Amino acid sequence: MKKYKLFTGLIACILFFVSHTASAQMEFHYQRGSLLNPFSGEYSATNILTFQHAGNWKLGSSFFFIDFMDDADNDGFNDKEFYGEWYPTLSFSKLSGSSLKIGPIIDIAAIGGLNYDGDVNILKFLPGVRLSWRVPGFIFVNTDFAGIIDYSDGTRRENGFIFDISWLKIMNFGGQIVSFMGHAEYVSAVDWKDGSGNDVAWVLAQPQLVWDIGNLFNTPNEFHVGIELQYWANKLGFSKDMDEFRPQFLMVWRLQ
Repeated sequence: MKKYKLFTGLIACILFFVSHTASAQMEFHYQRGSLLNPFSGEYSATNILTFQHAGNWKLGSSFFFIDFMDDADNDGFNDKEFYGEWYPTLSFSKLSGSSLKIGPIIDIAAIGGLNYDGDVNILKFLPGVRLSWRVPGFIFVNTDFAGIIDYSDGTRRENGFIFDISWLKIMNFGGQIVSFMGHAEYVSAVDWKDGSGNDVAWVLAQPQLVWDIGNLFNTPNEFHVGIELQYWANKLGFSKDMDEFRPQFLMVWRLQ
C-alpha cells in the first residue's frame, strides 16, 4: 500500500511538471525490431509504442517517457509490459539568476530521476548532477552522473550509479532535414540476491537517425521515419554473455 501511494504521488508530480512546462514537445514513437530476451537467450519480434514529453519549466527542464511493449513470444518478457522514466532538473544558472559557464560547460543542474516497470515492480530513484556542454553543430549535449537507489520488490536490488550522455544534432541535406539523436549509458554492476544472475555492469547505446518526411508534404517537424540502433552489452546486467546489437524501424509523430 505504501508503494502504491508513493507511485500515485509521483505520477501526480509528473503530471504537474508536464502541465507547467513551457516550450514543451510531445511525441509518439512506434518501433519494431527483433530484440533479445536476456533470460532465455532468444530473439523475438517486438513492438514498442512510446509517449515522450520534453520541456522547460521556470527553474529547469523535464523529460518523461513511457514505453508499451509486446513481443511475439509468450515467454514472460516484454509481454504487454510498460516501462517509464522521468528526469526533472533544477538549473543552477536559472536558480542563481547568473550564468555558470565554465569553458565548454554552459550549465550545471541537479537531476532527480525515476524509473518504473509495471510488470516486475521495479522502482528506482536516480539523484545526480547534469552538465550541459557547448558542442559546435549540436542542439544539445548533456552528461548525467547519478546514483541508483532501488525500492523494487523481489530479490534484485540495483543500488549503484549510472553515467549517461544524450545529444541532438539536426542536419540539412538539400532541404531535407535529418536528425541524429539518442543516448548512451553505463550502469554499474547489479546485485542479484537470489543468485539467478551474474553481478555485471551494462552499457546501453540507442542512437537514432530520422528523416523529416513531413517536410515533403508541407508539414515540417511532424512526421519522421528512420532507424534506431540498439547496442546493449550485458543486457539488464543479467549475464556477460547476453549482448544485443539490433536495428529497429522507427516512426515519430511530433505534436506541435
